[in-house]
Amino acid sequence: MNVLLIGGGGREHALAWKIAQSSLLDELYVTPGNPGTVRHGRNVELDLNNQKALRKFLLEKRIRIVVVGPEAPLVDGFHDRIAADQELKEVTVIGPRAEGARLEGSKDFAKEFMFRHNIPTAAHRTFVKGQLQDAIAHLDHMTAPYVIKADGLASGKGVVITNDKKDATRTLRDMLQNSTFGAAGERVVLEQHLKGVELSAFLITDGNAFKMLPAAKDYKRIGAGDTGPNTGGMGAVSPVPFADKDFMQKVHDRIAAPTVRGLKKDGIAYSGFLFMGLMNVNGDPYVIEYNVRMGDPETQAILPRLRSDLLDLFEGIASGTLSERHVDVDDRTAVTIVLASDGYPGSFEKGVVINGLDMVRDAYVFQGGTASKGDRLLTDGGRVLTVTGMGKDLESAIASAYRQAAVIDYEGKYMRTDIGHDLVKQPTQRAGAVVRS
Repeated sequence: MNVLLIGGGGREHALAWKIAQSSLLDELYVTPGNPGTVRHGRNVELDLNNQKALRKFLLEKRIRIVVVGPEAPLVDGFHDRIAADQELKEVTVIGPRAEGARLEGSKDFAKEFMFRHNIPTAAHRTFVKGQLQDAIAHLDHMTAPYVIKADGLASGKGVVITNDKKDATRTLRDMLQNSTFGAAGERVVLEQHLKGVELSAFLITDGNAFKMLPAAKDYKRIGAGDTGPNTGGMGAVSPVPFADKDFMQKVHDRIAAPTVRGLKKDGIAYSGFLFMGLMNVNGDPYVIEYNVRMGDPETQAILPRLRSDLLDLFEGIASGTLSERHVDVDDRTAVTIVLASDGYPGSFEKGVVINGLDMVRDAYVFQGGTASKGDRLLTDGGRVLTVTGMGKDLESAIASAYRQAAVIDYEGKYMRTDIGHDLVKQPTQRAGAVVRS
């Protein structure tokens, strides 16, 4: 079958790499793609909002499955537009319609969904523009640290956690009065702070059945020891040592299954991936957030461990037979390290020549912020590359990943030096993890 993959980051490179391994695949197209995805398919330029041009491409290329990597097109109704087009009735979109994508697009919607279906999460109150004083007054009923979330998509910058009530007040004023986050901050969620250690769980569903995928832990802060500002993610580990069989059974029974049942009960057709951002609080899982796609860089740690044919799972969604498919996972550990540009997540230089990729052995390299010029590979983003090493245990996987990451060289290369180290030192729960946006 022919497949179109939407996106151009490291996550999409990993998806392209995995999809290309399938014996079911005839042609893979990626839009916009990057220099790494070219190895696995054909990069094409498409305007996703031009329905006429999109329809023409899908029909001419006989696309059977469209895999949506990032969340924005899903929140914007991409799946709905395909489903409403009678000429495209044979096309299956891996990713929910807009109503299901509200699980990520609106934190208030997600919170109300969880409370309605008895899914464990932190207590919250929501305030809208015009309720600034009510929101400030509510801080008196909260215990620091204060968790303040812009309701909508804010490019990973919509969550503020502070111990300072004055800072919390200033943040509320910025969101609800000064429109610092634009439309995303016109509604604000004040949330109870959960003390525990964070991880991410993933599933894939056809709306009825679902299959759990490997869990992962990512590292959001720019600096070693979880210091400095939040980023899109500086590394990931899979599996997660403290997420043992008993804990993951709780995730399945208390969160994954009720979520899929709840979507069906609410009449929300949902197909594709679901990312469950969790906090392990004294051995019990609580949902911090939902995302309606795979994570980046978690995907780059998870897919190398997935032995199953990913396209076969997508075919299970297309045919409504996902329950008959099997997910087989490599029991080795994967450690993923992000190589960034100096200055990220602030300003950084682009167009720097990257060397050494052809020297990497026994590791997977996925491209994110790259561009090609002739036969040269250049930096073109804040998170440039991800390097994933595999090992029989966490220590050997860490060593492999860092050994291969050291081979790659470009001016201004930056990476955290402690990915996975906290899990080696403290395989059980530790307190004080930061809520992800």
